[in-house]
Amino acid sequence: MTNNFSRAFTAPFLFFILPILSFAQGLSYPAQYGKPFQGVPDPRDVILYQINTRAFSKSGDFAGVTARLDSIKSLGVNVIYLMPIYPVGKLKGANSPYATQDYDAVGKEFGTLADLRALVDGAHNRNIAVMLDIVANHTSWDHPWINKPGYYLRDSLGQIKYPETWKDVAQLDFRNQELRLSLIHSMKSWVYKANIDGFRCDYADGPPLDFWKQVNDSLKAIKTHKLLMLAEGGSPKYLGVGFDYFFGFNYFGNLKNIFNNKKSVKSLDSLNVIDFKGAKEGQAVVRYLTNHDVNGSDGTPLELFGGKSGSMAAFVITAYMKGIPMIYNGQEIGTPFRLTFPFTGKSIDWSLAKANEDILQDYKKIVAFWNKSTTVRRGKLISYNSDDVCIFTKSLNGKRVLVIANLRDRKVVCRLPKSLSGQWINAFSRTETKLPIDLELKPFQYLVVEK
Repeated sequence: MTNNFSRAFTAPFLFFILPILSFAQGLSYPAQYGKPFQGVPDPRDVILYQINTRAFSKSGDFAGVTARLDSIKSLGVNVIYLMPIYPVGKLKGANSPYATQDYDAVGKEFGTLADLRALVDGAHNRNIAVMLDIVANHTSWDHPWINKPGYYLRDSLGQIKYPETWKDVAQLDFRNQELRLSLIHSMKSWVYKANIDGFRCDYADGPPLDFWKQVNDSLKAIKTHKLLMLAEGGSPKYLGVGFDYFFGFNYFGNLKNIFNNKKSVKSLDSLNVIDFKGAKEGQAVVRYLTNHDVNGSDGTPLELFGGKSGSMAAFVITAYMKGIPMIYNGQEIGTPFRLTFPFTGKSIDWSLAKANEDILQDYKKIVAFWNKSTTVRRGKLISYNSDDVCIFTKSLNGKRVLVIANLRDRKVVCRLPKSLSGQWINAFSRTETKLPIDLELKPFQYLVVEK
């Protein structure tokens, strides 16, 4: 027997939920293209490469990326993520790739769905996973959803809002469950129709956390695929809702202050604790020296981290200390100019690979040791940092790797603990290396040794 309270509660609940269930049941998915990629690396073993398709080649399209997959493979990365591939909105637009006009289509400037599939197939054939960039917080003003009731946040006058200061995009309203299901449907559709391996979720701070949990729960229910999920947010709270990674905003800012404002290297110790609070096995922070945002606004790694030698010292600690390393396209050849928004001007000059062969080989050797050394990727971190020198060990199953990097543009003498002095093997040259207790380091000199 149903009492009056139950009837009073059930009626509005059903009125609200039945249309959502009906909408969800009406959704269908494309047939699976190709075979799900079985080579997606363990989340602990990823080394990530960001591709800004517009700036990557003179053609600025998928074909320009596909043509260089062998070079990407030779760098040693095992996951790439493509900046947004969707049509870009024109109404009130700034030609931003982050103003999505249609979540379910490929932007004509980049090519066709067949071109995207060719890129993904080419990457998979080289044992490289492919992630897409999704902008879930907002759309362009000419997105097909713009007239859907309840899909966008409105002000007191009923006008659609824009997020923060970004007037070229319209703010979605995540109180609307149908909207949420529509977004998730679009994301899942790319898994099937393009055989992609995960998403980098732009501006994760915008949508509510429970939406991201809904996304991760839904996507990771696809048992045929192993998907990697990255939140472009700066807090470990994203790990608690199912993401594998969040973005190292804090690390980047801290490292800049170490190099440019002489902040103590010891500051990295507390950052490592804060960033990994609550992280489970396999969850991590993606750390970088540059990306599409800061490359244009702040500067290239050469500008920010002491030229060639300084940027390599910065990269070796970024790669080996804690987290998942990311390389932004062109970084590995020492691109001396910024790739600026909206990324339709200068493209990367890949002929610099010959002129800057020393930088490229340094990146390759650092990445190669990351791939080779389980100790670096999964070992326990112990820090011995001084104010000027980054010193740490990674230990696993009786093996130990020691990294020492002078982060100053001057000679530094650092005192090593007695347990770190003595005989080691150089990780790159494989020669025996004896470390004294008082170790003199040249400006930006770094050492990686193991035993």
